[in-house]
Amino acid sequence: MQAPHAPALSGDIQAGIGWRHPHYAQLLQQQASLDFLEVHSENFFASGGASLAVLEQGRALYPISLHGVGLSLGSATGLDPWHLDQLEALVHRIDPVRVSDHASFARAPWGSVAMVHAADLLPLPFSDEALDTLCANVQRVQDRLQRRFMVENLSAYLQWRPVPGEQEWTEPDFLNALARRTGCELLVDVNNIYVNALNAQLQGDARDPVAACFAWLDAIDPASVGELHVAGHCEVNDAHGHIVIDDHGSRVCDAVWAVYRHAIRRFGAVPTLMEWDTDVPALEVLLGEADLARQMAQAALQPAEACDA
Repeated sequence: MQAPHAPALSGDIQAGIGWRHPHYAQLLQQQASLDFLEVHSENFFASGGASLAVLEQGRALYPISLHGVGLSLGSATGLDPWHLDQLEALVHRIDPVRVSDHASFARAPWGSVAMVHAADLLPLPFSDEALDTLCANVQRVQDRLQRRFMVENLSAYLQWRPVPGEQEWTEPDFLNALARRTGCELLVDVNNIYVNALNAQLQGDARDPVAACFAWLDAIDPASVGELHVAGHCEVNDAHGHIVIDDHGSRVCDAVWAVYRHAIRRFGAVPTLMEWDTDVPALEVLLGEADLARQMAQAALQPAEACDA
């Protein structure tokens, strides 16, 4: 594999963007200054073809981070063998800098023989049983890939009720335990934390959403965090209800930037990805958002008296 040679951003902060189809050709031609590109793993599972050829061209210019949405790491039925086979082949072919997926489930049995896969990232109960399942599946992925894996916190639109008498973990403690038991890293999505805090407020949580995010971050072990995500979200208030959605379809808002700065102060110069998956703008907008993340992070790492609030 040819070593990436595109110029990196200055300083110690690594900033990248999600590389989506509308920008495939332009980015290869422009060779913008980025530290890495992230792609969705499942889009490149074919053994050949145009998409994989484009990814290999991108890999010749930039480090690649593979971010999955389909492993269903929390499913009690275990991992899909075919999915893991394809991921292993892609990892060996691309040699990514990071490989990740979500602390979620999507696979479940249907009847006695069939298996169904939800078209969504469904949240896990923060229980001992769910933690055991998640740890076993993450460990299987790491053993198969022969590398450290990364697990992302979820934006969740429903919550499980705890079984009476069963221990219920907080989400940060649940993720900390996962990292301790498996040696995996955590991919902390600060927009997901903020979306969950806003939805909790809509359900009657009296805490300030930004303060709740700060407390969430403060409860995470800094040694386990390997990457941060920032993104936009939207608020929907119609006849069906009032909810905030992690749609990755707009610029990062001021509150999420504040949470991001706190995360950088807490975790240090962690690689940061700018996500934008719906209503994808011009490439220059994405590059500007990635550069803004770098500036925010560099400012946050300055001595306390020089930092923004």
